[in-house]
Amino acid sequence: MITAKSGTFGGLKVDHKVVLPNGFDPNREYPVILAFGGGPQNMRIVDAALSRYWAPEAERRGYIVVSPAAPTDQLFFENNDRVFPEFLDMILRDYKVRGGRVHVAGPSNGGVSAFHVASLFPHCFWSVTAFPGYLNDTTDQMVETLKSICIYMHVGDRDVDWGRAMKQQHDMFRARGYSAVLFVEEDQGARPGFRTRRYCPSF
Repeated sequence: MITAKSGTFGGLKVDHKVVLPNGFDPNREYPVILAFGGGPQNMRIVDAALSRYWAPEAERRGYIVVSPAAPTDQLFFENNDRVFPEFLDMILRDYKVRGGRVHVAGPSNGGVSAFHVASLFPHCFWSVTAFPGYLNDTTDQMVETLKSICIYMHVGDRDVDWGRAMKQQHDMFRARGYSAVLFVEEDQGARPGFRTRRYCPSF
């Protein structure tokens, strides 16, 4: 079931969609995914991603997915990051979130946004997944914030530019002892087929 919602966070009106799993019980705890759209991160992109993969998988696997549309022409790793942490507080208030933390994910600009928001509020997240995507700000301080988060990076084998940058970053995470995995998807371009894999005990 997909529900359209809206609220004001950080002074900005944010339209967002929520996917609830089949047989949703408000008294149960669920894994929750904050899903960012790629490209301009508008509602058209949110709807397309929900239809393509988030909604069917969430309903089948028993997840809640919350996917916001960018409230301005800025992206979520730009000025629109000001809607956090209020938007995260709303998720934790409205749903019984398993373990009190959410997972964050997205493709392309959504993947960069996922890393960005996770680095700003690491205590709120179990994992970050980008398909593709990476941490845009690689200052030592920002990299250090991700040390307790499970990191999943997916890239198509034909996507040379994203792949090169993601491999360098993955190797950096691994050298620091972080829980980071890079998946190079065969015969795929810029939007590799996303497959959730359970390498992290908290996922």
